[in-house]
Amino acid sequence: MPIQENVALAPLTTFQVGGPARFFLEATTIAEVQAGIEFARAHDLPLFVLGGGSNLVVSDAGWPGLALKMAVGGIEEHCQDGQARFEVGAGEPWDRFVARAVARNCAGVECLSGIPGSVGGTPVQNVGAYGQEVAESVDSVLALDVRDGQLHDLCAEACGFSYRTSIFNTGERGRYVIVRVTYALTPGGAPRIAYADLKKHFAGWRKTPTLADTREAVRRIRALKGMLITPGDEDSRSAGSFFKNPVVGAAEHGELEKRAAARGLQIPSYPALVSQKKVSAAWLVEHSGFGKGYGSGRVGISRKHALAIVNRGDATAVDILALKEHIQQRVEEIWGVRLEPEPVFVGF
Repeated sequence: MPIQENVALAPLTTFQVGGPARFFLEATTIAEVQAGIEFARAHDLPLFVLGGGSNLVVSDAGWPGLALKMAVGGIEEHCQDGQARFEVGAGEPWDRFVARAVARNCAGVECLSGIPGSVGGTPVQNVGAYGQEVAESVDSVLALDVRDGQLHDLCAEACGFSYRTSIFNTGERGRYVIVRVTYALTPGGAPRIAYADLKKHFAGWRKTPTLADTREAVRRIRALKGMLITPGDEDSRSAGSFFKNPVVGAAEHGELEKRAAARGLQIPSYPALVSQKKVSAAWLVEHSGFGKGYGSGRVGISRKHALAIVNRGDATAVDILALKEHIQQRVEEIWGVRLEPEPVFVGF
């Protein structure tokens, strides 16, 4: 195996911060993934699986074990029970797969266009945007069990999907290494146009938007918010949305409404679960003193989106964590809500 030593991780992440990995392996086949897991086990090393590097913060000290760069690619298509099934390697760039699905006129992931990172990361956090989640289209996940080195084919139900969570980042965190994901999409299906930004974009259209129209609109909206990776754009040097939208119960939501009313404001929210409400984390951040463009040092808030912490140049992981904690503290003081971060923290 081409095991490397002391490899810089910062260039492999969208945040561009963090120290080196003690050992590094770029695995292009399932066999190489298995060999990497065995190497880590044999040398009693902690294992970290790196995908597209878009949703993580790496410690300035780096990673003391093996960083396994997932590069298993490939997309295979077949039809089954009236659905189009796409079997996609975990290392395949996510947006490349979405482009392929839309080009095949298959609905189910068009609103997830422009999201950076790789396919293997999407089931972990049940990635979602603009009214869609991958939980709606994941058919199964093929994963290696780190404990015994065996492959397991997990159905969608076994993945335990919920809002931004799955078994892969909760109860079974660290147990599985995802090597392939199978998505079941709808051939000729209509695009999902339920999100406010999309409805606004298509207002006044005389024709029904296609999947391609929807993909283009999503990418355009993401670009305006600095959520599309654009070389040279400092506002896209981030981990995307840094905080999850809080899901609160009726009593907590009522308290939020009272606090907002006392300030002459109204809480924007929408139903999330049967008896709960999802609150906009971006709104809470902005109304706690952290507006777009906040900060003048090495780290700050995106000028295009209040939920994105950005590296303005030469920022460190310590800088990012300091701003994160400052935001969390202020939001909790003012609104009584503790924001949960979305990115994965590596080496801390």
